[in-house]
Amino acid sequence: MVSVFEAVGLLALIGVNTLVAAVLTRVFRVRLDTRWGGALYTLLLTPLALVVLTLVLGQALGPNLGSPTTVVGIAILLPLTLGVAFDYFWMPSPEDVEVPDTL
Repeated sequence: MVSVFEAVGLLALIGVNTLVAAVLTRVFRVRLDTRWGGALYTLLLTPLALVVLTLVLGQALGPNLGSPTTVVGIAILLPLTLGVAFDYFWMPSPEDVEVPDTL
């Protein structure tokens, strides 16, 4: 039986990982001017950051999910998918955002 603390910890882990995935996707899209650069960096570097974050936060917050496959699916692939979808589908394109000129 899952305790309330474990359920809240898992939701917090998924939420933090989703936030990190969305922010990293946005950073790569804004900073890289190539056509495939943002997507390539998102698919290569963001999962690495999520693995490290899952190892760190999972020690304190995460419940025992049973198998490494479940951990990868729930704590890495689900937040990666949600973060990328949030940035690509709900945020405006970096080209559409007006940035004020700096001196």
